[in-house]
Amino acid sequence: MPTHPDASHWGLLTVFAVVYIGMFLGGLPRLKLDRSGIALLGAIAVLPLTGQSVQQLAQAVDLPTLVLLFAFMVLSAQLRLGGFFGELTRRVATHPMGPRALLAALIGLAAALSAVFSNDVVCLVMTPMVARLALQRGLAPVPLLIGLACAANIGSAATLIGNPQNMLIGAVLRLDFVDYIARVAVPVLLSLGLLWALLVRHLRAGKVATLAAVSHGAEEPPFDPWQSAKGLIVAGVLMLVFLFTDWPREAAALIGAAVLLMSRRLHSSEVMGFVDWPLLLLFIGLFVVNHAFETTGLAAQAVAQMQSWGWSLEHPGVLTGVTVLLSNLVSNVPAVMLLLPHLGANPAGAGALLALISTLAGNLLLVGSIANLIVVDLAAREGIVIDWRQHLRLGAPAALASLLISVLWLWLFRAA
Repeated sequence: MPTHPDASHWGLLTVFAVVYIGMFLGGLPRLKLDRSGIALLGAIAVLPLTGQSVQQLAQAVDLPTLVLLFAFMVLSAQLRLGGFFGELTRRVATHPMGPRALLAALIGLAAALSAVFSNDVVCLVMTPMVARLALQRGLAPVPLLIGLACAANIGSAATLIGNPQNMLIGAVLRLDFVDYIARVAVPVLLSLGLLWALLVRHLRAGKVATLAAVSHGAEEPPFDPWQSAKGLIVAGVLMLVFLFTDWPREAAALIGAAVLLMSRRLHSSEVMGFVDWPLLLLFIGLFVVNHAFETTGLAAQAVAQMQSWGWSLEHPGVLTGVTVLLSNLVSNVPAVMLLLPHLGANPAGAGALLALISTLAGNLLLVGSIANLIVVDLAAREGIVIDWRQHLRLGAPAALASLLISVLWLWLFRAA
């Protein structure tokens, strides 16, 4: 490890710092760049600084993670174009039930869908319907919408395909699908129950007259039983493959995506239009930037220094604290990429903890999760304003309680 960084190392450190400042800010001052654009430019900037070729830097990209992420974007697109998510949400919303049961049903639905598909997709589809449902029933919409975002985040932590950071952790560490579910199922279920218990106290009649007029915007596609069934069959087969075989998850998922793209009704351009290409670019850029930073030896030196102070990332408490801090500073995907190379000798236990904590930490602050921001943005289009104070007041207690439960449970699981 270098003790006296040369000019190229200082350059790499500068690029790394700028990229992660951009992750924190969501952009860079005076430039029309989002996080994906910043990561891509960072990857380009390190090319001359590392002295490596494009082919060498490309090897830093974890292709199985990208393939798995892409395949499940195609699967989610199939079900969204088939109207499945919208139809399921409508059926729950129109079922006669009281406010408490309605909150429980929405939390359960969001969590279950997010565990298999994507928490971001679930929030995109469900938010407008939940907002309109709350206004139609005269309920305060904010607790229901924050419950939707938090439940989607919690539910996505239940599997290794529920969100991008879990896909990354599972692919890089080659975690066993069933073993991971066994480790996290109890804290996920308890966290959902706690979320309901904390939010149900805030359910009250809404002051509909004070809200802006409800917009009707672009509706979800109409329900198509065949297209929905096609997507659900592929999803079911993939889950069986993940649960009962040791086939590579990314290969199985890619085959499933290929089956869905062979359609006489849905044009491939329609499906591809729902693929989150900027997110895939974000992954590629961060893989390259982080690899370049690792070559300086500075990350290893920082970890060694922490260990000399008694702060080893192999300790669950330290890993939890660092993960929560980084996830709320730079978002959970960049945080996971930074921490993955330094998890120590127990990748299964540390990987499960990292996946669970990085996801649950997203409920702590409004900016901690893209799913939160999606809900806030779509709610604003319906005339419902949710600010960071409201989210902190309702979401933070649930986040802190779920984090505590998770650490204690995984500690007991490891000790058993």
